[in-house]
Parts: sequence; structure tokens; C-alpha cells
Amino acid sequence: MSGVLEGAAAGLGLGVGLLMVAAGAPVPRRRGLDERLAPYLDLPRSVALRPVAGRALLEHGLHSVSRLLGGGDSVRRRLQRAGRAPDLEAFRAQQVVWTSGGLLAGGALSAAVWWHGTTSVAALVALVLLSGAAAFAARDWLLSRQASLREQRMLREFPTIADLLALSVAAGEGAVAALERVVRVSSGELGRELRHAVADVRAGASLTDALGALAGRTDLPTLARFVDGVVVAVERGTPLAEVLRAQAQDVRDARQRALVETAGRKEIGMMVPVVFLVLPVTVLFAVYPGFAFMRLSL
Repeated sequence: MSGVLEGAAAGLGLGVGLLMVAAGAPVPRRRGLDERLAPYLDLPRSVALRPVAGRALLEHGLHSVSRLLGGGDSVRRRLQRAGRAPDLEAFRAQQVVWTSGGLLAGGALSAAVWWHGTTSVAALVALVLLSGAAAFAARDWLLSRQASLREQRMLREFPTIADLLALSVAAGEGAVAALERVVRVSSGELGRELRHAVADVRAGASLTDALGALAGRTDLPTLARFVDGVVVAVERGTPLAEVLRAQAQDVRDARQRALVETAGRKEIGMMVPVVFLVLPVTVLFAVYPGFAFMRLSL
């Protein structure tokens, strides 16, 4: 009986399909394996679906490259400091792309040199390899530079954020409410990190754990001291507003000292335009009227 029912259902489905084709209606397309597995894979929206076997091969290759190069913990740390997801495989893929571009550029330059000169093949091969290595190192250096610049921006934003927190706490709000208020009006790099900490608190984490995670994502001693001061003030009940104002003033004093030290180190460099540009022009303006008068007298 079940076989008869299955055959009738199959015949009915075939008949409906033929009627849809005859009427010009679109026939539903059967999804492939990659489309059916896509909802269960952690794929970003910007990346097109790839076959499962190709994706597994790509991930295996990137994992092999990461294991060969080493330094995965350092790269993840710098990615966090730069405000990016600590995706080591994605960064290694970028390095591979940069290296390929460097090799292509070195190959083009080597071909041009070989066409117009008599350079040895070994030198041309060395030029290609050096171009690829330089591109690889350039991507790593760029990541470190991005992390350093982001932390410098956070350090510049810190006094203002600390003053806003101190004002909110002095107005009678709690630490979490003050953070939420400051997050709503701030838009810088430090504001984004505080927004992440507030999201962790809303998700169920304690304030001390959320702020500790914030300090762990950066290499700023100032931010670490700020987190320690807030944690101590919350746990012991000390006045939080005074702690925040003191830390903001400490950061401003540190910036002033850094500017004075930078000016002291660059004092010789600042004398170069004075000696070779400003001073000769001043002497020329002082001496030229005398020469002009002597010439008229003669």
C-alpha cells in the first residue's frame, strides 16, 4: 500500500511540474550541497559561497602558512590593538596576496632590467625574491603601524572621556550608567572600546571583567591604570569622580612632558632651517642697502 502511495505522489509531482513548464511558470531549482550547508557555516556576508572541499583546502593551506611562519599570538595581539578581529588566517591570506603582488612587481622590474641591460640571472632572481619579502614585511609593518596610531588616538581621547565620566559620576550616576551616557555621546576609538565594554556588561559580565578585557585589548599603561582605579573605586566605595579627574590630569601632564622631550630631541633639526634659510635672508636684507648705497656713490 505504501509503495502505491509513493508512486502516486511521484506521479502527481511530475504532473504538476509539467503543468508549470507548460504555463511558463518558474520551476524551483534544486539547491546544491554548498547552499544547503551555508547556514551552518560561519561565513561572512561579503564572501561568496565556495565549495566545501575548496574552502577546507584553503583553510588548511592558510593554517600551514601560519604554522610555518609562527608568531600567531603576536599577530592576534596586534590585530586586537588595531581594532580588528583576531583572525590570523585572514591576515596570513592578506600577506600571501601582498607577497604575490611583490613578486609580480619584482618580476616586471627584472624583466625590464634584463631587456635593457646585461644583468645576471641570479641578480634578477634575487630582485624578485627581495620584492616578495619586502611586500610580506610591509604588510606586517603596516599592521603594527595601524595598532600604534590607534592607540595614540585613544590616548588623545582619554582626558576628555575621563572628564565626561567624572561629570556623570559627580552628577549622581553610577559607574555603568556613566559609561552608557559617555558611550552615547562619544565616537572615537576609545569610545568604541567603551561601547564594547558596556555591551559585555549588558550581556551579563561584571563591570570589572568588562573593563579588564578592555585594558587587555590595548598596550596603553594609562588605560590599565584607569581600569585599576575604576575597579578599586567601585569595590571599595572611594570617590570615583576624583580618581577620574586625577587620571585625566596625569595624562595631560604626560602629554606635555612628551611634547617638551620631543622638542628637545629635535632641537638640532629645528636649527637647520633657521641657519640655512632664515639667517641668510636676514643678513641679505641687512647688507643689501649698504651695497646699493656704495654703488650709487661710485
